Amino acid sequence: MNSKKIQKYMKTIIASAVVLFFVLAPLLVDAEYKIETVDVSNLVNKDFVVGPGKVELELNPGESKTAIITVTNRMGDTRLFSLGVEDFTGSRNPQETVVLLGDERGPYSLRDFLQFESQTVELKDGERALIPVTVTLPTDAEPGGRYGSVLVSVTTKAAEAAQRSAIVSRLGALFFVRVPGEVQEEGELTGFTTANNKKFFGQGPIDFRLLYENNGSVYVNPYGEIQVKNLIGEEVGMVQVEPWFSLPQSLRVREISWNRSFMFGRYTAVASINRGYGDIVDTATVSFWVIPWKIALAGFAGLFVLIFCIRFVVTRFEFKRKS
Repeated sequence: MNSKKIQKYMKTIIASAVVLFFVLAPLLVDAEYKIETVDVSNLVNKDFVVGPGKVELELNPGESKTAIITVTNRMGDTRLFSLGVEDFTGSRNPQETVVLLGDERGPYSLRDFLQFESQTVELKDGERALIPVTVTLPTDAEPGGRYGSVLVSVTTKAAEAAQRSAIVSRLGALFFVRVPGEVQEEGELTGFTTANNKKFFGQGPIDFRLLYENNGSVYVNPYGEIQVKNLIGEEVGMVQVEPWFSLPQSLRVREISWNRSFMFGRYTAVASINRGYGDIVDTATVSFWVIPWKIALAGFAGLFVLIFCIRFVVTRFEFKRKS
């Protein structure tokens, strides 16, 4: 086969591919996700739900994996939901869980590697869409973490959009992708206090505040437990601290609550937190007092009565002696 015939065949193949693309593209855009029905009859608040909130994947360079996220319409009528992607990053402000970056690219960008069939899905009240989201990494992806989100916005139906604001609210599923290889893991528990550093409580619950600092290049999932001991060192309570994520170069707060039916006296809480890598555990302690106001009031009243009685007896004894 000569070069002219080869060029002719190549042009035919390219032309066919272009035609096929323009024929299939509209079908792909309008592709419907799998829809199922859920029971929303007992719900009072009208809202929508996106889940799971967090997706963790491990991919090698050039590899693809697919995760399923769900969108459930509980808003009372048919709504149109729009899907988009944004990068996110951590923050040095402990009160910010993540920072969505809008049109900006994050230092560990994932937005270009998140793909789904269609950018919109219409759901009736009580319907749930199962949406496959495919993550495909480039062949030159470096070891470490990449972070992006699939954001779901609820809009009115097209006929209603002209009468009121189209976008109501949005929720997202956060994607954490880790590429195996040599990375810098560097995080630790840097603070453990009661909420607002309170030292005296009238009753439970007791709220604790854990502060974790991640100075590494990948996210980690610290976890652990908090033991509570009384004045004589006896354990009177235990709270499991479920894993929570901490992004690179960020501070992350975790708040944990503990309570029991009766508390009185001085207590010491001991936090034992696994850093989420290397099986390294950080420990920290905080002490506090619990003095129920009813018991304190009864104690003061009893003390007042006791002092009054003693004074009365002494006064009567002195009067009789003088008489």
